[in-house]
Amino acid sequence: MADNTNPLLELKGVSKSFGAVQALQKVDFDVRAGEIMALVGDNGAGKSTLIKGIAGIYPFDEGEIYFDGRKVNIHGPKEAANLGIEIVYQDLALADNLDVVANMFLGRERVQWPGRLDEVSMEQTCLETLDSLSVTTVQSVRLPVASLSGGQRQAIAVAKAVMWNSRLVILDEPTAALGVAQTRQVLDLVKRLRDKGLGVVVISHNLHDIFEVSDRITVLRLGQRVKVFESAHTNQQEVVHAITAGTLNHVPGMDEL
Repeated sequence: MADNTNPLLELKGVSKSFGAVQALQKVDFDVRAGEIMALVGDNGAGKSTLIKGIAGIYPFDEGEIYFDGRKVNIHGPKEAANLGIEIVYQDLALADNLDVVANMFLGRERVQWPGRLDEVSMEQTCLETLDSLSVTTVQSVRLPVASLSGGQRQAIAVAKAVMWNSRLVILDEPTAALGVAQTRQVLDLVKRLRDKGLGVVVISHNLHDIFEVSDRITVLRLGQRVKVFESAHTNQQEVVHAITAGTLNHVPGMDEL
């Protein structure tokens, strides 16, 4: 883990409600450069709402966001991307019918002159990015994504995220539905992101994977942060207890009484 103790991303007291449903309530959250922060919690704990708030998909109702020590406002995915925040969602958002190069440059294609793509330049950058992440399982970047395994697809989605000078990568259930060998490839890739100095947030229900890669673990319960653990100084039993019975600062439905 990097020595840098100043957060790359810091959320202070963020809240989000959807009608009468309070999805997040005054949540603090931070991640440092060169650190893997795990985000865990049961279904409905607020994990997805939190990362979508960071992405600008669901702007927070209240609270403050700081990036690299500077207060920022994120009103949409483009503003998040401009800061260097990239999110790899569970569905990966890859186009099966396109090859690896086309997927990695989708929506950001390089044009040589009007009507002609700079295929050579894009392929070279694609190869360099995969090489920098030590992704060796993809035999050709001209293969359609539909022909790749689950682990290879996850690697392509992560490489796509880091190719755009990203500084913070958020991974939503990166090992879900993967076999043992593919899970190993993805976890090794996650560690390499940290080694490159990026801030990494991993959301997962698999605590074994969490303990293998994470430096710290933030636990959400019923839309509130109940605990932050140092991974090296806790165990799965303590984390499970926090997920299922962590102390809430506010009892839902009682604030107005």
